[in-house]
Amino acid sequence: MSWVVLIIAGIFEIVWAVGLKYSHGFSKLVPSMVTACAMIVSFVLLGIAARGLPIGTAYAVWTGIGSTGTVIAGIYLFHESRDWGRVCCMLFILAGVAGLKILSR
Repeated sequence: MSWVVLIIAGIFEIVWAVGLKYSHGFSKLVPSMVTACAMIVSFVLLGIAARGLPIGTAYAVWTGIGSTGTVIAGIYLFHESRDWGRVCCMLFILAGVAGLKILSR
């Protein structure tokens, strides 16, 4: 169950990271509120997941989901570069996250 909570926390991390772009430095009310709520939910869920997982693993997986998801969102929502270097780095992050999941049993 901790892994499911952690994945949901990672998804909320993507939401708040993307929300930062839409909030324009917290100058737009609705995107700023969505961003702030997503931040709170993400951190609370990370804390809940950390009850059943090693904190180092939980934090690394959380940031891995967030960073990879945010890069993908940036490519599709904001037309950011999708060069091979970025793709390779995302694959390394995903491999590390998978490795941590496998080794934390």
